[in-house]
Order: sequence, then C-alpha cells, then structure tokens
Amino acid sequence: MPEIRDIKDADIENKRTLVRVDFDVPIAEGRILDDVRIKAVIPTLELLHESGAAKITLIAHLGRPNGKTVESLRLVPVEARLRELTKVPFEMRENLRFDPREEANDENFAKELAALGDIYVNEAFADSHRAHASIVGVPKFLPSYAGLRFMKEVDKLREAQTPPVGSVAVIGGAKFETKEPLLRNLLSAYSQVLLGGALADDVLKARGMPVGESLVAEVGVPTELAGSERILVPADVYLEEEDDKGSARAAMTGDVRKEERIVDIGPSTAATWAQKISEAPFVLWNGPMGIYEEGYRAGTDALAVALIKGGARAIVGGGDTLAALRSIQDSTLKQGSSRPDLDEIEKSGRIFFSMGGGAMLKYLAEGTLPGLEALTRR
Repeated sequence: MPEIRDIKDADIENKRTLVRVDFDVPIAEGRILDDVRIKAVIPTLELLHESGAAKITLIAHLGRPNGKTVESLRLVPVEARLRELTKVPFEMRENLRFDPREEANDENFAKELAALGDIYVNEAFADSHRAHASIVGVPKFLPSYAGLRFMKEVDKLREAQTPPVGSVAVIGGAKFETKEPLLRNLLSAYSQVLLGGALADDVLKARGMPVGESLVAEVGVPTELAGSERILVPADVYLEEEDDKGSARAAMTGDVRKEERIVDIGPSTAATWAQKISEAPFVLWNGPMGIYEEGYRAGTDALAVALIKGGARAIVGGGDTLAALRSIQDSTLKQGSSRPDLDEIEKSGRIFFSMGGGAMLKYLAEGTLPGLEALTRR
C-alpha cells in the first residue's frame, strides 16, 4: 500500500493546523480517571508549535451522545487537563459527535471542519477504523498527515505482522464473527494463538465441549479453525450460575453444567499460559480472558504479571487489557506496594501499549484502516 504521509515531513510554518485527537477518556463526576490518551498527543503538539504552526485546533469526540448535546460528555475537563500538561497554545472544538453528521461522514460537515485548517493531522489511531467525517472526510479537502503517535502505532503493528518464530498471540473478548479474518492472519504468523473470553467459548462449543449458558456467537466456527492444534482454549475454567453470581467454581472444561456460564480461564490454564508468555520471544495481546467488567480478572491479571515480569517483547491493546496492566500492584509481583510504571516499561521499548482496541484488531485483520487509507490519498 502507498506510504502514509508523516507529519515530520510536512511544511508546518505559518500553517493553521487541524489535529484530530483521541480524547475518548473515562470521566467520573468531571474527573478524568485515565489521562494516557491525553498525554499521548503532546509530542505532536510540541512538534507543531516548534515548527511554527500559525494556529493549532484540536477536534475529538467523547462517548456516544448519538448526535445530541450531552452535558456530561463535553470536552471541558479534557481541555483543562491538557492545558495543565502542556504550554503549547491550542484551540479545542466541542465534542464532534454532538453533531450527527460526524458519524454519518457528511461531506458538508467535513468541509466545515477542513475550513479550520490549512493542513490536517490524524493523531487518533484508535478511531481510525471508523469512516467518520473527521477521520476520512477532512483529508479529501486538506493536505493530510499522520501524527507521531499514529506513525508509531502503525510501525509497531507492522512488526506484529511478522513476529519471530515461537511468538504467541493472546486474544480475548467476544464477536467471533468479526474476528475470523484476524484469527486466520494470526495463525499464519504466530506459533500459538491463546483464546479467552467468549471467543474461547465459541471454539469449545465447535469442538463438542459443553458451554452451558455461556455467550456464544450465532455464526459457527469453521472446522479448520476449530480443529487447529495451534489455537489453544482453556483446559479449565471458572463457572458461575445465573442465580448465584459472585461465587464461581473452578472446573475442567468438560464439566460445565447446563445452567452455568464460563466467566474466566481457570487457575491451571492461567499458570500454563503465563509460562508460555514468559518463554515467548514476542507476545501480541488484545482482550481479557474473562468477563472483566464483572470482576472476573484472575486469568487476565495472571497473564499481565507474567508479561511484566518476563522478558518478551510485546504489543498490548484493548481497554480492559491495558486496565489490567495499570491496576496490578507490585505486591502482586512480590516487589513492593506501588503500581508498575507503564510509561517506563514502554520507554524501555520492550512492551508497546497500543491506544487502539478495535482499530488494532482491524489493522491486523485487514492490513489497513479507513483513516490510514485517507492519509495516502493526497
């Protein structure tokens, strides 16, 4: 595919610069709970300022307001936090998704946004799997470039497409029907693919194992995938009954009762897979091993500890996966009582924390993204 235009190669001096950023951050009662995405854009803003940009205008979305103004989804706290973090002058527009034309990829809306700048910079890799006006529409009307973080995301994921022999991919979450192309690509590149979450339930069912009330896809798993010896599913799991939430039992996968659902990988599987992660030269990981949002985190946490303690190079993506790494205490690692510094881990170059969840998976499945294609047109 054509090369992406890099912001480092752009003539920025005296240009009004429109920057699409990814500020879809968790906020509770006006307080930002995680500012990693905000911090990630600062190097690009500093580059633009130092290169003489006449004006920097930021555009972003937050949450899902469905084309209406929602007070709790205003970007005011995000803007305030960014101003605390950088002295670079900028202007910030309100939540793009307050206007229904953003998600509809309306051409007139894209033109209105394009009028805010002389050049466009996409620094929102995590949103670039969506064909929205600010992602694919604006580049039709302005010279367009990828930001520093965007380029790093693409470069790292290109590396993940050709990992060294013996590498392991760990994939969790649901929606097998959307992940089949991804799994096929991973099988062509990785020695083993470890499946957790509802994806594992789908393969277990396809292999004739009982899954009880577990979430499974409407589309069946193709025989060649279900039968692959390099696709590993849990040998044991944690199970829960609908009427008895919060008291899961561990059992072998063949012992799932019809009234139970699988909520996490079991302790034996967690230990075995943690060892595989420790021994692999490279690990690609996206998605939790259990129903993370309901508190079933033991499997995910065990693999996260193995990754942090081990020596494997890795790329990690997906909100729940990153949350697991951030929440693990060093006491879990038998080193103290404070959290591991993920910034330092990433700076070392051993582990790259991708901002893209769905975008990361789509890129690995298809080799491109709508937002990436838009940056190669001009």
